Formats: sequence, C-alpha cells, structure tokens
Amino acid sequence: EPVALRYPIKKWAAGVALVGTLFYLLLAGAPVSAQRSFVMAAFVLIAIMIDRSALSLRLVAWAALAVLLWAPETMLGASFQMSFAAVIALVAAWEAVRPWALRWRQNRVARWPWLLERGTSYLAGVLLTTMVAGLASSSFGLYHFNRVALFSIAANLLAVPITGFWVMPWGMLALALMPFGLQDLALEPMRWGIAAIIYIAREVASWPGAAALVPALPPIALPLLAIGGLWLCLWQRRWRLLGLIPLAAVVVLAFTARPPDILTGGEGPLFAVRDRSTGHLMLSASRRDRFIGESWVRRAGDDETKEWPRSGTSADGSLVCDPSGCILRRDGHLIALVESNEALLEDCRNAGLVLSQVAARRQCATSRATRSVIVIDVIDLRLNGAYAIWIGQNGFDIRNVRQDRGTRPWTR
Repeated sequence: EPVALRYPIKKWAAGVALVGTLFYLLLAGAPVSAQRSFVMAAFVLIAIMIDRSALSLRLVAWAALAVLLWAPETMLGASFQMSFAAVIALVAAWEAVRPWALRWRQNRVARWPWLLERGTSYLAGVLLTTMVAGLASSSFGLYHFNRVALFSIAANLLAVPITGFWVMPWGMLALALMPFGLQDLALEPMRWGIAAIIYIAREVASWPGAAALVPALPPIALPLLAIGGLWLCLWQRRWRLLGLIPLAAVVVLAFTARPPDILTGGEGPLFAVRDRSTGHLMLSASRRDRFIGESWVRRAGDDETKEWPRSGTSADGSLVCDPSGCILRRDGHLIALVESNEALLEDCRNAGLVLSQVAARRQCATSRATRSVIVIDVIDLRLNGAYAIWIGQNGFDIRNVRQDRGTRPWTR
C-alpha cells in the first residue's frame, strides 16, 4: 500500500510492458503486422507514462507513419492495408459506440450478477470487434486474394476466448519457464488450446458456403476502398455516411467483374480458355506451369478447372485441338492458339487473332498484308508478359502485364 500510494506504479508497469513488447517484436521476426502492433502499443504505453489519452485515430496515423518511414514499400502490400484497415475501423467504431456503452453501464440492471454482466460485455465486445475488423480487413483481402470468409464471426466467438484465456497465459508462462528448462509444463496445455483453435477453424471452413470467391477486381477498386473507408471512419458528423458510396461501388464491381476469356502465359507454353457453359477455366498447364495456372484460377474467382481437350473438342464445343494447337470459335471470331509451326500459316490466313508460343511475325506477314489479323507471339510474351483477352461482338479487349505495370526505370 505505501508503494501504491506514493509512487506511479502504473507508469512503471507501462515502461516494463514497453520493453516486453519490444522483446516480442524481435521474437516474432518483426513482420508488418507486428511492427504496427508494436508502434501502437508503444504510443499507448508512452501516453500512459506522460498522462495523455492514447486510444485515438492520431495514434493510428503515427503508427502508419512510423511503419512507412521504416519500410515504405509495405503500403502496397496486403498485410499493411488489411492490418491498418482493421485498426482504423476498430478505433472509429469504438469512438462511435462509446457513448452508448457508457449509457448502458449507467442504466444497467443493478441486480445482474457480476459474472453475467462481465461475460455479456466480453461477448458483445468480441462480436463487435469481429464484425468491424472482419468487414474492414476482408474488403482488402477480397481485392488481393479474391476470397472472403463468411462465417468468421462464428469462428472468432469460439476461438478468441480460447486464445485470450487459455493459449496466451500458458504461452507467457512458458517464456518465464524457459530459462529453467521447464517450458514443457506450459507448452503442453498451450498445445491443447492451439489444437482446439485449429479444430474450430477446420470445422467452420468445412461449412457449405464458408468462403465466397469473386473474380479479380479492377485496379480502381483499391482507391475506392481506401477513400470510402477513410471517409467513413475519419469524419464525425452525418456526412461521414457518404463514404458508403465508393464502398457500394466496390460491391457493384465485385458482382459485375468479368474474368478474361483467354489467358496466355509470358514464361511458358500455357493457355487458359474460359468454358462459357460452366464458367470454369480450361488450362493447358504442364506440371512446370501449374503454379501460374492456379493463380489464374484464383484470380478468376474459381475453385475448379475443366479438362483441356488435348485432341478433340471441349465440353462447350467452342475449342477444338490437335497436337499442333487449338482453334477457338466464339462470338463470331476465330482465335488460333498455336504451339508449333506446323499449322501456323493456315492459322494466320483464317484466324482474326493468333496467340502463338513460337515466333510468328514473319510467317504471318503475308496474311497481315492482305487482311486484318492480330498476332501475339512468343516475342511479345517475353517483352510484355502474360496477356489477358476479353472477346466481344465488336472485337477483342487485350491487356498485358506491361500495360498494367507501366514503364519503369527498373523494368526491361
């Protein structure tokens, strides 16, 4: 009691905690999310030591500035965007609901048992935190990974209490016991909790419709997400609701995004054609190119592929293949997918678009002189990267990696 009354033990505790968070940052390898957590925790603890209010959006801004000064390239990464989106949304949501929470505490039923009141407050906090942070971070996750978990609230309501009340205390005890070689006494109970969390995650992920897949959003979706989210969180008055307009535009883009009809790889003999009857991609992927093909499938918002007709006709009848290549007939257009020189001259004479994994400029020069034909051959693929092609009644919309990346001093 004499120490508590005469000395600032809360400030001392904040100083010790600051050293502990720095130790944890180094222990975790200092990823972006841990950097953000450390900087924000440091500001909170320093604010306690100098008698200032800590939890505010200014705190988040200083944390973002510190991370960007240390590693500015992280701003374009999913980790930075999802992490700070969640924190900004949580602080803004807490500022919005704090008057309601204080009013509820003042007017709560006095006869409620203490444990029931605390338990209700805790579960309500977990629910609100999961909803707000999940919506904020999953928006950017949807842009980067084309996938959003729909039942994260149910998983977190079960996993967060296990983490907070079981896993983390045993983990702290394990760190304290490590110098004495007794960490196994704490790590084994900690393992039980981690196993329970993994079980919950697997069970929830196995539910039908647990994850929603969408095609890759256009680049404009990212600034719309950032502007709409910041407008909604930073303003305090009613016009903050105007931030819902760009967010609604992102939702519209998610439902109206049209994946490309044809993809061709820039680093190997790889084609992908969308089956119009099922919407799935058909991949001519070899084992070497399987990773690129899986990336295409994911960005198309798909979870399965159709078999590529090595010799014959595809299920929808639009793609006909033989050992030298394939012919695609769609929307009144004829597209040649060329893998060798055997049928190249014939394809140049008949097709409106030639996608060739071999050099085709000279062979198709005569055909181009007499008729309009678009040729994209292996030289274009090496110079410009992979190509994505949308087929319409009026022609082709063609994009490549170099167009989206732009010409930079460090690019070839």
